[in-house]
Amino acid sequence: MVFSSLRFVLVFLPIFFIIYYLVPSKYRNFILLTGSLVFYFIGTIGYPEHFIIFILSMLLDFAVGIMIEEHPKHKKRFLIAGVVMHLISLMTFKYLDFAIGELGRFIPAFNISLNIVLPIGISFYTFQGISYIADVYKGKVKAERDLLRYTVYISMFEQLIAGPIVTYSEVRRELYRRKIKIQTVKSGIGIFIFGLGLKVLLANPISKLWTQAVTIGFDSLSTPLAWMSIAAYSFHIYFDFFGYSLMAIGLGKMMGFNLPKNFNHPYTSVTMTEFWRRWHMTLGSWFREYVYIPLGGNRKGNFATIRNLFVVWLLTGLWHGAGYNFLLWGFTLFLIIVCEKYFLGNFFDRNRALGHIYMMLLIPLSWSIFAITDISQLGIFLSRLFPFFGETGGTVYEYDYIKYFKMYYPFFIAGFILSTRLPYRQLMKIKDKKIVVNLLLFVILAGSIYCMYKGFDDPFLYFRF
Repeated sequence: MVFSSLRFVLVFLPIFFIIYYLVPSKYRNFILLTGSLVFYFIGTIGYPEHFIIFILSMLLDFAVGIMIEEHPKHKKRFLIAGVVMHLISLMTFKYLDFAIGELGRFIPAFNISLNIVLPIGISFYTFQGISYIADVYKGKVKAERDLLRYTVYISMFEQLIAGPIVTYSEVRRELYRRKIKIQTVKSGIGIFIFGLGLKVLLANPISKLWTQAVTIGFDSLSTPLAWMSIAAYSFHIYFDFFGYSLMAIGLGKMMGFNLPKNFNHPYTSVTMTEFWRRWHMTLGSWFREYVYIPLGGNRKGNFATIRNLFVVWLLTGLWHGAGYNFLLWGFTLFLIIVCEKYFLGNFFDRNRALGHIYMMLLIPLSWSIFAITDISQLGIFLSRLFPFFGETGGTVYEYDYIKYFKMYYPFFIAGFILSTRLPYRQLMKIKDKKIVVNLLLFVILAGSIYCMYKGFDDPFLYFRF
């Protein structure tokens, strides 16, 4: 069950919120936990072991947090044990199949496929669990002694399966006491509908161009169509994930929670360093707080700083998936960010027009490494983007891009405009004109429901991570 489905919007949400608002406030944590477990159970109904692993993960973190606090002399051992258990689970589901497959290329005995299915949300709830026990270890938060509150923190369905990654300290106060205000609920509904529209009305349709490019075959794409297709993927991944994050934040407001912002117009950045401060901000914050700073950050000289950046971007690549392309993607971002830190960053900060041109090329190039898992196919695709480096030998239809541009240009225009701050500033200017805002939201909701009714409710891209 995904947020952009009729079952969720027209069945699950109304039932959940009617019960949630009707019960006394002291029972709302219980209702939220029940609703979240039902939501996750439906998502894992074909894989009951995934549901069991999720429950055990929450119980493990709850127990480890208490043990760290009650046994300070051994708290480091408990922290390491908790982190290792999480990493074993994550690595087993995310990387074991890939590792065995690679061994099978050299050792016949390993030439098997386990067909391990990745539990939805495991990358996100694993990081939240690790952040909790790490914060208890550092004394940043007190260990939660109420199992209900802790399981609500981890399992809240609005952010469980694709973030934002929420630390315990960010929602602790609301877990104990939260007020439901009509104005906040209205704001949450509006944010949810807007996020739904970005997903269903923009991300889904523009994603079809990338799908068609893959079907055609990269060696048969003209250079303009290759650039159009990777631009479409760039808009798809942004509005898909941004839309989900807005829906999560909106649902949080409707429940009385203030979830952290996850995007800040990243496509208006002038450097890749700035881009990754604005893209998936809660993931970047997590790596900075729990990896980069503990390693020493930038406090121990240039060599240590570069080493720490390398570790962070290696882990960022691995977090996103098992595949050589993710390692290459992480390593490429590491090289770019190091170059910006010591050479190029200040130049583009001073010359922002050139910085925007630089990023207009770099963003789709980086996403091409991310999107294409087959390294040989990546090479073919790059040769289409830059044909002067060599031809691949396929049959290219010279004017193919005209056909697809006519089909998709409205989505490119919308994607470009909605990537800037302009429409959001305009929304802030008219927010007091309730009739206009409500009409706009109604149109977005009606259009989204129609598209979902027609079957355009693709899963969110980040579910696979």
